[in-house]
Amino acid sequence: MDEPDIHVEVAFAKSDNQVVIEVQLGKGKSVLQAINESGILQLCPEIDQAEMCVGIYGKACKLEKVVEQGDRIEIYRPLMQNPMDARRNRAVKT
Repeated sequence: MDEPDIHVEVAFAKSDNQVVIEVQLGKGKSVLQAINESGILQLCPEIDQAEMCVGIYGKACKLEKVVEQGDRIEIYRPLMQNPMDARRNRAVKT
């Protein structure tokens, strides 16, 4: 007997908008499998699979993590500047 399906979201924030795709998966699927099944990598070619950082609801996780019903998988863009450097630069300007 097949395991019941679960529903998750895969999200990626571009610089000008956010792409969110709902995916229906079988239980036991990983974050990476959810990303691949969502088709988001084809919609957003700027995502570098080799350097991809992900999380679920803002908490970093590994691509091998098993997803659960209602999870929101987030693909993070690389930082343009170290946050500590950005704070220092803002402090110098004031």
